[in-house]
Amino acid sequence: MALEFALVGPMLIALILAILHTALIFLAQQGLETTAEAAGRIIMTGQAQQSSMTAAQFKTAACATLPPYLQCSRLYIDVTSVSNFSDASTAAPTFTYDSKGNVSNSFSYTTGTRGSIAVVRLMYLWPTTNGPLGLNLTNTTGYNRMLLATSVLKTEYY
Repeated sequence: MALEFALVGPMLIALILAILHTALIFLAQQGLETTAEAAGRIIMTGQAQQSSMTAAQFKTAACATLPPYLQCSRLYIDVTSVSNFSDASTAAPTFTYDSKGNVSNSFSYTTGTRGSIAVVRLMYLWPTTNGPLGLNLTNTTGYNRMLLATSVLKTEYY
């Protein structure tokens, strides 16, 4: 019996660790989706436009709805206004990095006006490592997985 466990045990433990590793990423993605919905609501109802909310203030408002296991410093926000729904870009952006390894992208913040269409993209760099048995869930440099939550909405006539 000990011999069978010695053969199967490491693979079973590796499988359990891989499942937990993947589950944490799904949990973080769901938290980001919930935050994107709440942040999009701020723009959809005109709160951001009426109070002349800056990009930094909007990020602070979005960070207030982040789950406690997500850090605001790893959150990036891109808000654009488009003329129709078919122009909405929901693709993941490509991050560029400076010589110190910091993200050097400058994302836009254009909320639009009454009745306009807005695209709110929240990007989060989830720190990850290689898992057991060669499991690699990174999709950006620096052992990070970029999580993306997008909300395409039409603002109300506030």
